[in-house]
Amino acid sequence: MPVRGTFSSLAIHNYRVWAIGALVSNVGTWMQRIGQDWLVLVVLTDNNATAIGIVMALQFGPPLLLLPLTGWAADHLDRRKLLLFTQGAAGLLALGLGVVTLLGVVELWQVYGFAFLLGCVTAFDAPARQAFVSDLVDDAHLANAVALNSTSFNAARMLGPAVAGALIAAVGEGWLFLVNAGTYAAVLVSLGFLRVHELHAHERPDRARGGVLAGFRYVWQRPDLMAVLVMLALMGAFGFNFAIFISTMSVTVFDGDSTQFGILTSAMALGTMAGALLSARRPMPGMVLMGASAAAFGITTALAAVMPSPWLFAVMLVFVGLAALTFMTGSNSMMQLTTERSMRGRVLALRIAVVMGGTPLGAPLIGWLVDRFGARVAMGAGALSGLLAAAVAVVYLVRHRDLRLRRVAGRWQLQLRPAPAELEAVRVAAGERVK
Repeated sequence: MPVRGTFSSLAIHNYRVWAIGALVSNVGTWMQRIGQDWLVLVVLTDNNATAIGIVMALQFGPPLLLLPLTGWAADHLDRRKLLLFTQGAAGLLALGLGVVTLLGVVELWQVYGFAFLLGCVTAFDAPARQAFVSDLVDDAHLANAVALNSTSFNAARMLGPAVAGALIAAVGEGWLFLVNAGTYAAVLVSLGFLRVHELHAHERPDRARGGVLAGFRYVWQRPDLMAVLVMLALMGAFGFNFAIFISTMSVTVFDGDSTQFGILTSAMALGTMAGALLSARRPMPGMVLMGASAAAFGITTALAAVMPSPWLFAVMLVFVGLAALTFMTGSNSMMQLTTERSMRGRVLALRIAVVMGGTPLGAPLIGWLVDRFGARVAMGAGALSGLLAAAVAVVYLVRHRDLRLRRVAGRWQLQLRPAPAELEAVRVAAGERVK
């Protein structure tokens, strides 16, 4: 049976130690993201949104290019040792970017290079880090632990940008990168303090030929996972370009400074943290929830695009963040809980590749839309991606769950069949049917 307390996973020593280190590191990560976006948009270019799109493409493209290797690594290697390597490498890259920035020799091509190298490290780090949660807790706590991870990430998303905006104005972008480099030490220390004998060892697949393709075959045979991946592809490519949306709305529409940019980013983080906390109380999400949250994302993003002032824009960003996080956490929990332990690394690597791999296509296009037609039009395109993703969920529910509008006792009701047989294993892990 699931454990329903919002913070129940924190009672587990290994998860608690990991969560503390991750929170510190996440604050630094968000400080660097704000500093990097501001460096590219304002310092190194003249409000060129396409340049930000290229940075995002370089940083988020490698997970797609390296997909077979990263999924294999997450399933076959010791995840704790792999994370020690990837987190250390990411810290060194942050240090390098901070040094060239503080020395005053940073150029746009250098930012491109650091973004690409960080993307290569993240390609191995992200699936291992997400799958590592299932090593820290048992399946009864897994949905809660995934949601608390999102809560930590988005609490940092509230604090990091606000601090970053003030620090940029006071001391410049370079110090943000150095602070981020230092925060990686928190993760390395937390990994060192884990009780290794209490980890839930994952079953490592045989190193048989074709093992890399097993993840693709597994997902192809699961219509529910395929539908989620299509939704993630749409929203990841065109909807989740928040670095472009918020920075360009702040600078080109509302004529704001770095402080306003940081505050707007933190406003959206307020919504994402609320979504994460709500998700932590939900044992098992399903396609209905993901379809509804995708539609909500589309509607709220469209409304944000037409807001006349930065403060009303900030209010709408709270709801955008709530919808986006509900969808992302739901998809993560569902794909982990409904996937065999021996396949989780490869399935999560595929999920991450789809989300991040859409960025090389979507981010430059969104940046071009901003430069050509304005930030409001570009946000409209992001809103459309959410509505299309909701349509994908509806098609799945109609085809595989027999979603119908029926008249029952004189009232019209939407009805659907229980989850398909291949998801019945979820009842063991989550204690209830998928909805």
